[in-house]
Amino acid sequence: MSRSLRRVPAVSALLALALTATACDGGVHGTPGGSGVRDPYFPKAGNGGYDVGHYALTLDYTPTSRHLTGTAVITARATEDLSAFDLDLVGLRVESVTVEGRKARFSRAGQELTVRPRDDLSEGETFRTTVRYSGTPRTLTDPDGSAEGWLPTADGALGLGEPVGSMTWFPGDHHPSDKAAYDITVTVPKGLQAVSNGELTSRSTKGGRTTYAWHMAQPMASYLATVAVGHFTMTRTEGPHGLPVLTAVDPTQAKASEKVLAKIPAIIKWEEYNFGPYPFSSTGAVVDRPEDAQYALETQTRPVFPGAPDTSTLVHELAHQWYGDSVTPRSWRDMWLNEGFATYAEWLYREDFGGKSVQETFDEYYEGDHEEVWAFPPAKPSSAAHISDSPVYQRGAMVLQKIRQEIGDDAFWDLLKGWAAAHRHGSVSTADFTAYVEKRAPGHDFRGIWRDWLYGDGKPAHP
Repeated sequence: MSRSLRRVPAVSALLALALTATACDGGVHGTPGGSGVRDPYFPKAGNGGYDVGHYALTLDYTPTSRHLTGTAVITARATEDLSAFDLDLVGLRVESVTVEGRKARFSRAGQELTVRPRDDLSEGETFRTTVRYSGTPRTLTDPDGSAEGWLPTADGALGLGEPVGSMTWFPGDHHPSDKAAYDITVTVPKGLQAVSNGELTSRSTKGGRTTYAWHMAQPMASYLATVAVGHFTMTRTEGPHGLPVLTAVDPTQAKASEKVLAKIPAIIKWEEYNFGPYPFSSTGAVVDRPEDAQYALETQTRPVFPGAPDTSTLVHELAHQWYGDSVTPRSWRDMWLNEGFATYAEWLYREDFGGKSVQETFDEYYEGDHEEVWAFPPAKPSSAAHISDSPVYQRGAMVLQKIRQEIGDDAFWDLLKGWAAAHRHGSVSTADFTAYVEKRAPGHDFRGIWRDWLYGDGKPAHP
């Protein structure tokens, strides 16, 4: 654009400069977004001021050096006028940040990567942030002592993110209240596999390295994202109505896993009968070595298991695809909405396949020596270190059985399916659930169940 050299009176020049400045930033005068969402147990997790719609992660990992190189392209919508915003990222070296293709200033403090775009972002604006980073990803120790984040394994690595470990290998809004679609591309040395969520869209080898591209179309909380790098036998079969089933099994676990993993299609069919249509476009499992992780995790579409799972554990983690992955807790206080439901699925499966009835299991916990179940109410874990303790699992399942006793079987099955359908791919709170139950079952008084079983301290006086 040519520029006129015509002289302009001083006042007119100042006015022109003011109008030009207004035109550049659209008149937006934002403020920094929050550096956390005030989760009751993980207050620094997540960020305010925006909502992520899509992550495109391009990763390159070499197990021998444990070096990760990554590019994260994060597409988000501003929920307020923003002059700056935060991303969660622990460790790793940030090399550059751009917002809408323009270089942005950034700073680091703890787990916060603060980004200051060249121009303020207006409320409702969709913007794209690109972060380039590298280094050795960390393994974190949870408040309960378990390991999460990036776990080096005998032949690769395993990314597990509950509750906040995903921030060790990619920057983002790491709180379950913000879900997004994902494309995860991982390059590893030739001969290794890289397994992630969703569907494998491409695989190519060049220069001694193989690239795997995975696509997760449905919304996913960051703690459910996974990457498993190593030697795996990958098997593709079909489940109900042609649902793709992809399993990745460490060769040392192949024989022990074969029979139980063959049950996945039948388990999905049974869970669809009880919980409604499967909420994602594929399913499966990752089975790594027992020493690589100390727990199973319901990573979306493809749960991870430390060694061959038993049938009950497989039922539990697949039930999470409805309750936890599709219907996700709004805060970590609401974990019983994950674990109570998945535990109830175990009890129900046992009841349907010749084992103890759900009521018999309920009675055993109530009448037996299970003081750990009564340590705190399922909807009020005592601290971050206890969000995965027995009251969240077993007593959470007992809450569901109390509802079943109150409203009867037919209404209860409708409620289980209706809850999964009404909040499909959303985030929910305990208050959402109690309101839903009361709305779906008018004429019943749930006050005692909420008071004594869901929120009450100690063992309720009557079963």
